[in-house]
Amino acid sequence: MTRVFSGIKPTGHLTLGNYLGAMRRWATVDQYRADALFCIVDLHALTVDHEPARVRRLSRQAATLLLASGLDPERCTVFVQSHVDEHARLSYLLECVATDGEMRRMIQYKEKAAREQRRGGSVRLSLLTYPVLMAADILAYGTDEVPVGNDQTQHVELARDLAVRFNQRYGHTFVVPRATSPAVAARVMNLQDPASKMGKSDDTGPGIVYLLDEPDVVRKKVMRAVTDSGSEVVYDRESRPGLANLLEILAACTGGEPAELAGSYDGYGALKRDTADAVIEVLRPLRKRHQELCADPAHLEGVLREGAERARGMARPTVDAAYRAIGLLTASEVVPLNAAR
Repeated sequence: MTRVFSGIKPTGHLTLGNYLGAMRRWATVDQYRADALFCIVDLHALTVDHEPARVRRLSRQAATLLLASGLDPERCTVFVQSHVDEHARLSYLLECVATDGEMRRMIQYKEKAAREQRRGGSVRLSLLTYPVLMAADILAYGTDEVPVGNDQTQHVELARDLAVRFNQRYGHTFVVPRATSPAVAARVMNLQDPASKMGKSDDTGPGIVYLLDEPDVVRKKVMRAVTDSGSEVVYDRESRPGLANLLEILAACTGGEPAELAGSYDGYGALKRDTADAVIEVLRPLRKRHQELCADPAHLEGVLREGAERARGMARPTVDAAYRAIGLLTASEVVPLNAAR
């Protein structure tokens, strides 16, 4: 089967953008058509200033929401990145293949480093090198496809480049992955700033619909969404980004097409009401299942423990092969002292 890997970073509460852009597809499509792994990439959360207790809390919450979204541990592997040592082991090898120039050209590094500097903070080395860790996340499992948002495709391209370079220098070791993304709502935008992604690490709360927001909070945020000048309802991502964002969210929630939906409305008010209703209904079963899972924490612990064991078994042969290929001794190759005599 095709192998799929994707991860989610516990740096904030998960949003409607996370669900429509990734999680729902994982639950309804990817886990059924592929040998799929879904990971809480907690090591990536350490690349910026953070509160340790919050990272642990958000890691647990993200794992619970993945299960609540419909991921079935009997069909796919759900685990926490730091529970599988092979991610860190392979990351260093790939740092020995990557170049400084490649890291500094990463768009997200430039943006995040600039943001940290504006805040008066220092930029951690791990922020520069984390795309290599992301490549290790992908390559350790012989991944064929990586379902990601548009903002992450550059990182998958880096993983491809590192896999090809390693294979050429040291012998074929890695599968060369490719990025995939859903056609509609691949990138849900901030309701207050349609030029920016609805990110879980964003500080502009009124523009972000969180998966655990109460229905009345969801409705208030959608009804206050920024729209564009002009009264005609048309779908035009370039000139009417606020309106296009609402139409794309409504389309993703109802299964329609943004351009066709636009023709059903004479004004913004009705569109916003229908979009709010659609979002609330989409999130209703997820919120209900989340409450059920929170009442049984032992279940989540068991899922993550078994997931890590399964992931470890998949990754270790590939990472061990990479160690041998690049020139390192593996434990099985070390001759005991008494045998040498």
